[in-house]
This record gives sequence, C-alpha cells and structure tokens, in this order.
Amino acid sequence: MRQTKRLRCSRGVLILASAVGISLALWACYPKRVGPAGTDGKRLTWADMSVEERREHMKAVVLPRATEVFRAWRPDRYGHVDCTLCHGPGAETGDFRMPTDHLPRLSGDLFLGPEFEKHRDTTRLKRDRLVPVMSEALGRKSFSLITRTGFGCYSCHLGPDGPLFGN
Repeated sequence: MRQTKRLRCSRGVLILASAVGISLALWACYPKRVGPAGTDGKRLTWADMSVEERREHMKAVVLPRATEVFRAWRPDRYGHVDCTLCHGPGAETGDFRMPTDHLPRLSGDLFLGPEFEKHRDTTRLKRDRLVPVMSEALGRKSFSLITRTGFGCYSCHLGPDGPLFGN
C-alpha cells in the first residue's frame, strides 16, 4: 500500500514537472519571428523590425486579420477597415503609438468586470478572438493573468489613469 502511494506521488510529481517544463519551453518561444528576413536570413521579431518593415507587416498581416475578425462580427459596421480603426486619426499623420486614447479607456479591472457588464459581446469578441489573433500576428504571447504580461486589451486601450500592465 505504501509503495503504491509513493508511486502515485512520484507519478504526480513527474507529470507536474513535465507540465512546467513544457510551459517554460513554449513560453521561451516568444517573441516569435513574424517579419521579413533579416541580414542573417532569419525572420525578424516585431521589436527588430524597422519602422518601414513594421508598416508593411501591419498592412500585409495585421490589418487583414483584424478585418476578418471585425467583419465576421459585424459586417454591416466594418465593411471598410483601415488603420484608423485602432490607431485613430494619428494613423493619418504617421502616429501609430499604442496604447492610444483614441480607443475607449478601460476600467483597470484585471478581469474586465465593468466592461463585461456594459459591453458583453464586444468585450468577449476582443478577449476571445481579437487578442489571440493580434498577438499571433505580432509574434507576442497573449496576456497572462498570472504574470500580467503579454499582448492583451491594455496593449491597445489605456486604463483609467494611463497605460497598464507594462504597456
């Protein structure tokens, strides 16, 4: 009986250690190389891209994916999607900084409770569809509630008093 408990315990520790190892290995894969090839022949990460390379990546990859998400949700409202949807009027003058005050400020609540109360469908769409699609397009990991890092709602939206969670 004792040996069976030890075996179960050992198996449990092994499974937990494996899960932690796999998680760390996957975590280490970021940032992903999503851009054009650099001088070494490897694709560039978002941080390594020049302003012009970022602009081209946004046009070729990010904007089409965001357009898909918004058009699938509300095709009548999002028949035409361009840079100003997220970046606001600053996009017309070349100001693409994010987060931006063009978008509604969020509550600062980690679980977005007030946003879910007021705009359940919009908040769910952005959390469940837009954030994963955008984080993948930019080669960044999605926001983690545990570490409070990664690409999430506050990568685009400001909190009540300004940027939150390292954005």
